Amino acid sequence: MKRFKLVVAYDGTNYCGWQIQPNGITIEEVLNKTLSDFLKEEIHIIGASRTDSGVHSFGNVAVFDSETTIPAEKLCFALNPQLPEDIRIVSSAQVADDFHPRYCDTRKTYEYHIQNGKIPLPTERLYSHLVIFPLDVEAMQEAGQYLVGTHDFKSFCASKTQAQTTVRTVTGIEVETHSLSEGEYPSQKVIIRVTGEGFLYNMVRIISGTLIKVGLGVYPPEHVKEILAACDRSKAGETVPAKGLFLKKIEYL
Repeated sequence: MKRFKLVVAYDGTNYCGWQIQPNGITIEEVLNKTLSDFLKEEIHIIGASRTDSGVHSFGNVAVFDSETTIPAEKLCFALNPQLPEDIRIVSSAQVADDFHPRYCDTRKTYEYHIQNGKIPLPTERLYSHLVIFPLDVEAMQEAGQYLVGTHDFKSFCASKTQAQTTVRTVTGIEVETHSLSEGEYPSQKVIIRVTGEGFLYNMVRIISGTLIKVGLGVYPPEHVKEILAACDRSKAGETVPAKGLFLKKIEYL
């Protein structure tokens, strides 16, 4: 028996998140069935990040155990034709038998994508949150720096969390822009990139909603310090829609 690691990219639009659940199809369910059918043995993968319904990924990580003799690095090429087009194995490798994707020290990077413009672009409708009023990206970048470090992020956590502690370490926040369209009503993509050692439920989406309020001039950048200190979810911005959130990468330290 060998343990294999997969790096998985997916479009989360048509899935009820990563983790198997009774109310709809999930990424984990599709991978389990595809691997079991292809390898002719019962496979149950273990995922590193249980992304929510509608969230996308460039690089979630999963492991599974198998007796297969297919070379580890070739598994991705063998599996991808068996998968639906909105799920792809980016890479595959053999790892130590005791490697667990959730119990190792990691650094995760998420991105939140915003289309900032008056006209909704069809190509962005499934992958970006539309904000029609101009965003002050410099103010958003300044505000984000108040969240870098080890803090109690209770203000930026959904109330139904089961986490034992709301203290987390954010190692970096960046806000950048890319042009999407020109003309009378130009549009740009604003990307909020958050890197940290661990995240609370909806934490990145609430951080993004708060930075959007800063970008719109509702809050001055320094107000984020007060929101953080309040440890009160009601003080922060809205939880923005899942469709703009991407799990960019997971680094094992």
